[in-house]
Amino acid sequence: MHWYLEGFRNYFNFSGRARRKEYWIFTLGNFVIFWLSAILLVSLFPNNDTPGVLFLFVYGVVMFLPSLSITVRRLHDIGRSGWWNLLALIPLIGWIPIFVFTCMESESDNKYGPNPRKLPAVYKEETIAR
Repeated sequence: MHWYLEGFRNYFNFSGRARRKEYWIFTLGNFVIFWLSAILLVSLFPNNDTPGVLFLFVYGVVMFLPSLSITVRRLHDIGRSGWWNLLALIPLIGWIPIFVFTCMESESDNKYGPNPRKLPAVYKEETIAR
């Protein structure tokens, strides 16, 4: 739960780095919440799609910025610019390089900051407290 909430704490933060764990738990959490909501809404409103579509649209809009920021920070963690995220706009195959990049191992210290995995515990606690 901590890693999922960490994505919201950095809602507008497009600088720094995000570990694989932070990225994938946030992404998996969004995936599960979206599909459980969709299933629940279909069962609650079987003859009317409007409430479900409206809720899922609002959820998608609300989750766009945190998802974008955590992906940019994940790309920073492997030493790539956040602009690589534009590859996802290529129809059908654009998501493949983004998926590969998000699965890659973190770089050691790079121009986006120190490796978050190797930071001292004191720094991590200060970051979590924010």
